[in-house]
Amino acid sequence: MPLAVRQAKAVWQGSLMEGSGQVSAASGAFTSLPVSWKARTSSSDTNTSPEELIAAAQASCLAMALSAGLAQQGHAPERLDISCSCTFDMVDGAPTITTLAIEVQGAVPGMNEADFEKAANEAASGCPVARAFKGNVDITLKAGLA
Repeated sequence: MPLAVRQAKAVWQGSLMEGSGQVSAASGAFTSLPVSWKARTSSSDTNTSPEELIAAAQASCLAMALSAGLAQQGHAPERLDISCSCTFDMVDGAPTITTLAIEVQGAVPGMNEADFEKAANEAASGCPVARAFKGNVDITLKAGLA
């Protein structure tokens, strides 16, 4: 039996270029977030995109994994600031997610820079979202103490 199954729903109207849609989480955490092709390829114009949602998933997943790992080492963080950029590009003529570039800044009492970087890399390699992309997407990590 799985730990969890989460669901989301998308509704799209119109053609790819002129149409638009909404995405909602079954949990109710977000409802009717607007999505569009334009948000994927040029400006966000207040719409989101699958890539932005993936970046948010990666950042939040790593925050949890790193927080757990640091606490297990006796260094519970005061704060972790994690940002992720998800790149959408053409590869062999097909739209493709190509990179996840992650930056982590931590306020972790009693931890030095080298140990924090090591903990961040370990957490990133074990994070479930990153594991889903392993071997298909280039994932980079830059970590440092604040």
